[in-house]
Amino acid sequence: MAAPITEIYREIDEEKIKQQKIDELKTLVSENEDTINNLFKILGELNDSGILQATNSMLKGKEEIAKIALGQVSREPVTNLINTLMGATAALMEADAEQTTKLIKSAMSGIDEGKSFLESEHKIGVMNLVKVLNDPDINRAIGFGIHFLRGMGKGLKEDK
Repeated sequence: MAAPITEIYREIDEEKIKQQKIDELKTLVSENEDTINNLFKILGELNDSGILQATNSMLKGKEEIAKIALGQVSREPVTNLINTLMGATAALMEADAEQTTKLIKSAMSGIDEGKSFLESEHKIGVMNLVKVLNDPDINRAIGFGIHFLRGMGKGLKEDK
């Protein structure tokens, strides 16, 4: 008795498959003629400007470029910069945005005032320092500075 048929084998006609793919490609090209024309224009511009050749060279040397990039990124100054940026980002994410904006604007205002003072050639004496403590703006800034330094000192102590 013969064994039952469990699989059907089809003969693959390579020529038919190739012709089918060519027909699909012809249809795709005819349906997207404008897009293909624009693509060739862009490729022509990239070739004329040398960008295509540079990109091709970069692709050929991708392993060497990757080695150089990794070598540069793993240098101590770069890793220090990355760590510092990550720490600063974490601290800024915890900070109150409104307070931070106010502080930066105040600092910029202070820089403007300081710049105008530097242009005036005016000298400050000891008596002037005592008098300006009565100025509410200066008193506010000095008070902020003193409390800022106190908080910073506490933070430095806690880290140890």
